[in-house]
Amino acid sequence: MKPYKNKINRIRSFALALIFIGFVVMYFGIFFKQYPLVMVIFMVLGLLCIIASTVVYFWIGMLSTKAVQVECPNCGKATKMLGRVDMCGHCREPLTLDPELEGKEFDESYNRKKPAQPEE
Repeated sequence: MKPYKNKINRIRSFALALIFIGFVVMYFGIFFKQYPLVMVIFMVLGLLCIIASTVVYFWIGMLSTKAVQVECPNCGKATKMLGRVDMCGHCREPLTLDPELEGKEFDESYNRKKPAQPEE
């Protein structure tokens, strides 16, 4: 199982990846100089990836303003939390504001509407 990361940082990483994907797609368009239509298609697809990245950055920025800011008990730094459970953005300490979940093992499924049973 891959290590869990802070939700805000994960979404920001996705938006950054969209920017690089857009640049790479645009770069592939240069190889089709002799076919202007194909080159334009690659350029437009790359531009759409970059625009999608801008939308994702705007969306996570709006979410970040509504996120609860807590102090991590492990590292003492302030971090923002989305949902019932999240990880510290600095030291990856599991965090929760729900008293029912304190002491339980961290599971991402606690953030879903229907709580799923943790994998064992």
